[in-house]
Amino acid sequence: MFERPASGEKAVLVQLDFGEGDFAERLSEFNLLVTSAGARPLAVVSGKRARPDPALFAGKGKVTEIGDAVHLHEADVVLFNHELAPGQQRNLERILECRVVDRNSLILDIFALRAKSHEGKLQVELAQLQHLATRLVRGWTHLERQKGGIGLRGPGEKQLETDRRLLGKRVALLKDRLKQLERQREVRRRARTRSEVLAISLVGYTNAGKSTLFNALTRAGAYAADQLFATLDTTSRRLFIEGAGPIVLSDTVGFIRDLPHDLVAAFQATLEETAQADLLLHVVDSASPDRDQQMDAVASVLKEIGALEVPQILVWNKVDLTAASAGIEHDDCGNISCVRLSARTGAGVSLLRDAIAEVASRHNELPVALV
Repeated sequence: MFERPASGEKAVLVQLDFGEGDFAERLSEFNLLVTSAGARPLAVVSGKRARPDPALFAGKGKVTEIGDAVHLHEADVVLFNHELAPGQQRNLERILECRVVDRNSLILDIFALRAKSHEGKLQVELAQLQHLATRLVRGWTHLERQKGGIGLRGPGEKQLETDRRLLGKRVALLKDRLKQLERQREVRRRARTRSEVLAISLVGYTNAGKSTLFNALTRAGAYAADQLFATLDTTSRRLFIEGAGPIVLSDTVGFIRDLPHDLVAAFQATLEETAQADLLLHVVDSASPDRDQQMDAVASVLKEIGALEVPQILVWNKVDLTAASAGIEHDDCGNISCVRLSARTGAGVSLLRDAIAEVASRHNELPVALV
């Protein structure tokens, strides 16, 4: 196969327009994904199509253009901002003579780079193996023939069948270990429920500023950076808020549009913490021109993990980059609908504390209807 440099891989990016809209925003986000993975984007190949080509996704003419860019820049990898079928990926690699990686594989790679905790690493490995399993269906046809020769004669099992069997065993082992960790988390959750501590989770699109807000509220010093998926492992801190008492605040992995289903499935146990929370703080990058689509993407993932009905407060972050000022908005029923703030400068963070205190005061009384 193709050799992979240790770092700074030279990449050609490919994004086609199938009429979904938001082309520029999607390309900008893809560029951030690529740099977050440690690659160097050297060229972008784009174009319009009514539908993907069944064999090459991009069509013969566009693939020739991609090949020219690969040779011109001596690229190590071609990165597609789309999901490729195993056959399409194989065909492209054969023609372009370099590695081809689709959006899902790129996100999985970033998650593998970011995972620090034992559970996080297990979840990422499970997602990667489940993704690989789809590539084993027809992806390794060169291994379909039984190996032969001195020292290579097997017991009669085809290599592909062996790979499938070993992969299945590893997936089963990872799922078992994650279930054990899930049971431990459930014990902690029941203990927290008995103590009547308010559980709050930060959710939002990746790079919306969740970790910066988490640090502003808890002074925990959690890692925060201007990159996608800077936070992968869930971090929880207990803190005291005047008028609310002790609460448990959790910083979770950021969401993204078209999040690979394998990742959502692998992180199901961790994401259930979000579904079990008493309140969600939905952090939004108010300075992003793509914020409405980002909010829709978050709602989609929340629905998939069963957390869409958990009460929410919308946190309009990064007001220091807009013309808006810090403040609190209420709906027609007098419930808090939005808090405008800047986690980076601290403006409006005290207002969020007040909002949490208001929610906590109603926690044991009536259900809080929040947007």
